Amino acid sequence: MRVAMIGTGYVGLVSGACFADFGHEVVCVDKDAAKIEALERGEIPIYEPGLDVLVNGNRFAGRLSFSTDLGPAVRGADVVFIAVGTPSRRGDGHADLSYVFAAAEEVADAMSGYTLVVNKSTVPVGTGDKVEELIRARKPQADFDVASNPEFLREGSAIEDFKRPDRVVVGTGSERAKELMNQLYRPLFLNETPILFTARRTAEVIKYAANAFLATKISFINEIADLCEKVDADVQAVAKGIGLDKRIGGKFLHAGPGYGGSCFPKDTLALLRTAEETGASLSIVEAASSSNAERKKRMAEKIIAACGGDVKGQTLAVLGVTFKPNTDDMRDAPSLDIIPALQKAGAHIRAYDPEGMEEAAPLLPGTEWMKDENEAMKGADALIILTEWNQFRALDLGHLHESLRKPVIVDLRNIYTREEMKKAGLAYHSVGRAPV
Repeated sequence: MRVAMIGTGYVGLVSGACFADFGHEVVCVDKDAAKIEALERGEIPIYEPGLDVLVNGNRFAGRLSFSTDLGPAVRGADVVFIAVGTPSRRGDGHADLSYVFAAAEEVADAMSGYTLVVNKSTVPVGTGDKVEELIRARKPQADFDVASNPEFLREGSAIEDFKRPDRVVVGTGSERAKELMNQLYRPLFLNETPILFTARRTAEVIKYAANAFLATKISFINEIADLCEKVDADVQAVAKGIGLDKRIGGKFLHAGPGYGGSCFPKDTLALLRTAEETGASLSIVEAASSSNAERKKRMAEKIIAACGGDVKGQTLAVLGVTFKPNTDDMRDAPSLDIIPALQKAGAHIRAYDPEGMEEAAPLLPGTEWMKDENEAMKGADALIILTEWNQFRALDLGHLHESLRKPVIVDLRNIYTREEMKKAGLAYHSVGRAPV
């Protein structure tokens, strides 16, 4: 099949490359000429494990190409995906749909013959209806359908998530559209992947509901972690104990400094704005969002307390600044709240991240960026672990003790055990567990 992917951001590039790897002919379109030129040279604008190999392999095979010219890509396509950004609108938290609507109008102008237009962007309920209205107003005689096909990609494991998903959700009432989407995702039938066809509005709600539920799960275990610290319990054992219940499950029950990234903060806020407009009560989601915002502030206070209650004049080594490992994404990363709070309290921050420093540097002024973890911790008054990159999981604790001016570790990801830290003679502070 011939596919046009409008937008070469995280979702568009990963989805386009994966569809090409399924054997389809894909053209990824973007207005950013510099980005398209870089992609044509084989340069990948985001860090995602395996994406460079996938993109360039399919590019060399002739199944994946890039263009700034939307018209030819759309005219030659059976399916056109809209995968542009939907950031939170400044001032009110609603999803900014201006890029989606602009793309829809351009697609309408370029369509020739029957075209299936699919919203891949994360959009509020009713957006598909508006896209259909815009296309119909622009080209009244056009033969087309509009469907919703939300993405459920986790940064750091997006390719695996696309190729071996828990499910594929498609919102459409058109049998013709269903047939095309079945053909598009045909390779997944071999893995017996469930493909759920729903009404378009239902598919739009599924995306937001899924992210809101996972965000709530994270906020829940973080609050339980606070309780565990008060009553001398171990949150990791608590998470395992409840996660073994099949009704709950163990995923997203890892206590930490709060969730971030491109989806959870933005999508929970957009869902709350939709609820306000419709008069629905989403008090649980609202509580989860508020809890997460407060948690990031409390983590800075936790670090200051671990450092003796005052960090003025101290040098703190920070390992990891991205919102999660295996990505360079800094959107709503906890570090964006924690590091400025420590700096405001008078600390000097030396930081290292394997992939995120280029993205982070303009967002965290005053931070000294180091070449590796050893350089960051040398002579520091404390070591702070903010992101659980694999290379931080096996630090030489003896060398760590010798490198730090004070043997203080604040591990906000619980990647070490209390026992090994005690044995190494380190003052160890983690989340939801008693300090050593």
